[in-house]
This record gives sequence, structure tokens and C-alpha cells, in this order.
Amino acid sequence: MDDSEIIQLYFARDERAIRETADKYSAYLLKVAWNILGNREDCRECENDTYLKAWNSIPPANPPVFPAYLAKIIREAAIDRWRLLHRKKRGGRELMLSLEELREAVPTSSLPVNPIEEIVEVKALGKTVSDWLNTQSRDVRIVFLMRYFYMDPLSEIAKATGFSQPKIKSILYRARGGLKEYLEKEGYTV
Repeated sequence: MDDSEIIQLYFARDERAIRETADKYSAYLLKVAWNILGNREDCRECENDTYLKAWNSIPPANPPVFPAYLAKIIREAAIDRWRLLHRKKRGGRELMLSLEELREAVPTSSLPVNPIEEIVEVKALGKTVSDWLNTQSRDVRIVFLMRYFYMDPLSEIAKATGFSQPKIKSILYRARGGLKEYLEKEGYTV
């Protein structure tokens, strides 16, 4: 079934929308969650949360790129679940590695303490990172997103791109350096 047909099922409040979404995107969603959580049961829980959130948000949302919309939902759910589990000393695979890599490039000390200000600042930072990413080559964008959005391990990035792992490490190292420079130019301090 086509994505636009699935979205129409959501708009019609037809429960087949969830079944069709699961049939088409379950493996994709589980992979996104797996890269963050590394635990099958937790991934399934996030997958179910994703279907519920999609059901509750469509309508009014009408996502132009349905798989990206779902990926964003499950990624947020998996990160929230990882934080919860991490407090209990469990879980986490690629998330910790990815966050450690980005620590040197992305500022944390300049974020405000007020939760509303923090939300605004994080959104502004996200827009700035997106603007920077749009100036990069296709290869850099792909590798960067696979590592830092989808939290893919280097071995999977290598398999998907055909690059060697040392080349991927080099691309990511240069990208983090470039991002750091860009953020500093934009007024963010690390």
C-alpha cells in the first residue's frame, strides 16, 4: 500500500492504518530503535508507542515523508526509554558512542536552565546543525545522519555506503570539526 493511502486511512480513523504501517515499516522502525536500545523487548515497546503516537497525531499532521515522520517518533521514544533504563543502569549501545563523539562539537554549557528557554534553544541549535548539514556533500550528510540520527554502528554505515570504516571515521572526524567551527561562528560555544 502506498504511503498516501496509509495516511488517508489515518485521516479516516480506520484501524487498518496501524496494520498497514506495521506491515510496511516494522523492520525499519525496529532497526532505528535497536541502534539506540539494543534490546528486542524495549524496541517492540517503542514500536507500539510509535503506532499510537502516529494514530493520535494524524490528523491533524499530514507528514510529507511518512517514513521520516515515523523514524522521528520512534527515535524520540527510544531515546526517552534509553534515558529511563540508563538511570536503572541498563541498556544503550550506539547512543552512548554517538553522544560521546558529538560532545566535542556540540555545545552544552550554553544551554539555559529554564525548560522553556531550553526547548527554544535546542530547536534553534537543531536548525543551525541542519543548516550546516545542508552545506555538506551528499556523502557527509548520509554518513552523519546514519551515525548521529539513526545511531547506526560504523560497520552498518560501511555496508550501506561501501566506504571502509577508517574512511567513515575520517568523514565523521572532519564533519565534527566543521560543525564545531560552524557553531562557534554562529555564536554557540563549546
